[in-house]
Amino acid sequence: MAEEAAKKGVDLVATGDCTHPEWLKNIKKAAADDETVTIGKTNFIITTEIEDSSRVHHLLLLPSISKAEELAERLSNFCDLKIDGRPTVRLNGCEIAEVAKDIEALIGPCHAFTPWTALYAYHDSLKSCYGDMTDYISFLELGLSADSNYADRIKELHRLTFLSNSDAHSPWSNKLAREFNQISVPEVTFEGLKKAILRKDGYRVTYNAGFYPQEGKYNESACIKCYTHYTLEQCLSSNWKCINCGGLIKKGVKDRVNELADFAEAKHPEHRPPYVHLMPLSEIIMTALGHASINTKGVHTAWNDLISRYGNELNVLQKADISDMNKLDRRVVNAILAFREKKLIIHPGGGGQYGSIEIPPETQNIEYEHQKKQSSLFDF
Repeated sequence: MAEEAAKKGVDLVATGDCTHPEWLKNIKKAAADDETVTIGKTNFIITTEIEDSSRVHHLLLLPSISKAEELAERLSNFCDLKIDGRPTVRLNGCEIAEVAKDIEALIGPCHAFTPWTALYAYHDSLKSCYGDMTDYISFLELGLSADSNYADRIKELHRLTFLSNSDAHSPWSNKLAREFNQISVPEVTFEGLKKAILRKDGYRVTYNAGFYPQEGKYNESACIKCYTHYTLEQCLSSNWKCINCGGLIKKGVKDRVNELADFAEAKHPEHRPPYVHLMPLSEIIMTALGHASINTKGVHTAWNDLISRYGNELNVLQKADISDMNKLDRRVVNAILAFREKKLIIHPGGGGQYGSIEIPPETQNIEYEHQKKQSSLFDF
């Protein structure tokens, strides 16, 4: 993960699973001291995800290895930590937040709008989940099927910092950093990150980056078996049963936000940074070449060529001069340009199936060689 994160252009990655005994041993091996975990150019922040007694997932950011050990000791009274990297504990959200405060960790809900194991899957408000500890909640993780325009339709979320994280389950090029945050910090440490999340001393998240919400697996309401999509009215009339196969229809994030929304359109608080919509470079290449997988030789060759030329994936997606790419496969170059100029057709996901992005055929006729003005994702 450390090696691949550098190729993606990411400086700080979450360890995840810091209460699992075997994984904690690996964290300790990479640690320079109690608070510093670094491999090569990649820094790690100590984290874990916890599932509460109502199946809501919570993300904890911890200041040190010793605090991770303290957390593990506390949680061991309520679960078997050896079973899973993400422990399922016999505690509610308020109780987990109390533990987080005791060990000086930051806490917020994970993938808050996902219809499984998420805050708004089982609660209608922060208060319902966190009770007297609601004011201690400092951030909210948006998840793949939501962005700031979705979440800022809900008034109670305006005070929180939004994080667009992606799971670091594997170093595959279309998984690691498919969502990420650019953060202004005084130093790449827990204390630095804490200042940015709490927006202290001028430090903050400067932009969130991630999927178009429609790309997420649960953006629209859909059957979890055959993935037929339904409007909310159709879901209600069919009692959430698919008329095609009889499977369960799972409520999509878009419909759930509409239920919770205080505003017809997002009202962004002054501190809210821009949200930049991205897609993994490997998926852009795969789509451009017409391949069925990111793991084909053709996709790997094109991806590695671009990384070797421009340093990392974010440079390719955001900054590299299109006119400098004239020796590369024109289909790939024009697909990158179409992505930058937002000339994409998005087919929404739902029911557990990811959405898909189509690159319009007409973009293959773009004359990029003589293009002088460079598209930018960052005209804020």
